[in-house]
Amino acid sequence: MTEGKKMDLRDKKIIAALQEDSSLSQRQLAEKVNLSQNACWRRLQKLNESGVIKGSTVLLDREKLDLGLVVFMMVKTRHHSAEWLKAFRAAVLNIPDVVDFFRIGGDYDYMIKVITENMTTYDAVYQRLIASVELDSVTSYFSMEAIAEQRPLKIY
Repeated sequence: MTEGKKMDLRDKKIIAALQEDSSLSQRQLAEKVNLSQNACWRRLQKLNESGVIKGSTVLLDREKLDLGLVVFMMVKTRHHSAEWLKAFRAAVLNIPDVVDFFRIGGDYDYMIKVITENMTTYDAVYQRLIASVELDSVTSYFSMEAIAEQRPLKIY
């Protein structure tokens, strides 16, 4: 895949297969997408070089790691300066329990997804955040059940 060129069906099959199981060997991936190993490897390299593939990761079982609490923090602020935003981003990104962080539209300005052990460890995250920067309000929503989590992206 070159810059500006759209992915073809084979590229899409490669990334769909990798989203399903990134531990596939080069041979297994080539077989799954019906390509020779060399052709598959070249396409994979281009997908990596173009930034379509940003890396690979391992999916972990939160419960088995005693990380049973999922919290969605909804944040409102009155501050929108570049200076404040830089400090806020740094504060949030320095909290290891934060797994996702979005600037959003609507009633809130930011949504932060926290995965942690329990209410005590979540409170430590909350206290650390509010001590770092001035916020207007923080509303927390606690997950009771993960119905669908870390789903693969739909490839068009």
